Amino acid sequence: MLKIPIGRRTSHQVVRTRLPPPDRRGRAVISTAISPTSWAYAEEFVAEDEPLRAARARADEVGVVPVGSGGGAALRFLAALLDARAVVEIGTGTGVSGLWLLRGMAPDGVLTSVDLEPEHQRLAKETFTEAGIASQRYRLIAGAALEVLPRLTDGHYDLVLCDAAKGEYADYLREALRLLRPGGVVALDNALWHDRVADPAQRDEETVTVRDLGRAIRDDDNLLPVLLPVGDGLLVARKLS
Repeated sequence: MLKIPIGRRTSHQVVRTRLPPPDRRGRAVISTAISPTSWAYAEEFVAEDEPLRAARARADEVGVVPVGSGGGAALRFLAALLDARAVVEIGTGTGVSGLWLLRGMAPDGVLTSVDLEPEHQRLAKETFTEAGIASQRYRLIAGAALEVLPRLTDGHYDLVLCDAAKGEYADYLREALRLLRPGGVVALDNALWHDRVADPAQRDEETVTVRDLGRAIRDDDNLLPVLLPVGDGLLVARKLS
């Protein structure tokens, strides 16, 4: 029972809540489905400015799908919470997620961003320049992630974002855990993969890879995970030791 004060009166009204009927296991089933209107409101709660909108326009032109605005805001929040000074981004795109990260990082923080396409990184540099980000705050490395990441320093990074080839996500996670300091965070975009991960009937290779990786992260005793339903899903896990 909930007791709710009435105005300035000292007496209370007792409100009895009625639970929905239980399921076959005797548990109350409570609908938590969010409406498209509420989802859009939450996704756009932190507005994007002109440099981010311009970066998204560039992404459309070259066929890149960047992190959603809700996911970007979450990444900025995580970077700020960690007071991140060293971040790795796998998948530069046109700089949307990179700019969100840089805006949450410590003022002297450096973003290392890896992408197979030099043209994408050229466009990302335009994004960072337009946003007033100093060039010494980022380094853009063109190349295959699984060739570049092994050259980065063990245990040096506060946050690693994975947002590139889904078929390589398990390899990205292995590299991320090597790169992260204890207490650092790995984040994987597209963790819901277009609503396919939650549907066990979907068995294509990319969906199975993302689904299996999520389970592996969830069941790893050295990781503290949470799956955020922003954008296309953002799976975040803290490395405990």
